[in-house]
Amino acid sequence: MALRVPDHDVYPSGEPPAIGDAVLACASSVAIVLRGATWADLQRMLEMRGDKGSPRFAFDDGSLEIMSPSRTHEHIKSMIGRLVEAFCMERGLDITPYGSWTLEDKAALAALEPDECYVLGDVKEPARPDLAIEVALTSGGLEKLAVYRRLGIREVWIWKGGALTVHELRGDRYEVVPASVLLPGIDLAQLLAFVDTTPMTKAVRAYREALR
Repeated sequence: MALRVPDHDVYPSGEPPAIGDAVLACASSVAIVLRGATWADLQRMLEMRGDKGSPRFAFDDGSLEIMSPSRTHEHIKSMIGRLVEAFCMERGLDITPYGSWTLEDKAALAALEPDECYVLGDVKEPARPDLAIEVALTSGGLEKLAVYRRLGIREVWIWKGGALTVHELRGDRYEVVPASVLLPGIDLAQLLAFVDTTPMTKAVRAYREALR
């Protein structure tokens, strides 16, 4: 059954796209939200995408976001990820990256693909990540924290405007906290000072040296 597009938030052309056009319209990092979507619609989109890395999808109780990240978006999220991994190496913390793992909870009508995510400790078959990282470069998309809350992700870092905000899940809501609980001792301002350093290998070497 074809996906209905009864309402929309952001369309570059100002007109609701057909389902095939909706995927292509995200090439410039514009988030498109389709209202009135079903869980089956999300599964169909995931099947259409296959193993490709984009577009990325998020689902929040009938609202389906389609987003294709820009080069800048991917650079920022990758640099943050590599620096987080460098910190864990220096501090002897066990952590495993899972990238943009498709997180789904059909009962909660919630699904999301983080920019980066991590499982702490030695967990062979994790059900969900402990830490997720989001880079906010688009507007008009879904409220990601509401989705993360229903998925039960313990900590979410959101990069926006050059700063990282840490959100810790406490009970049934997120609270902004001054520092990461999962990675104690990490100075996010210090980490961000190396995000713009290129190449990545130079940034990681310099950051690890600063941590010693």
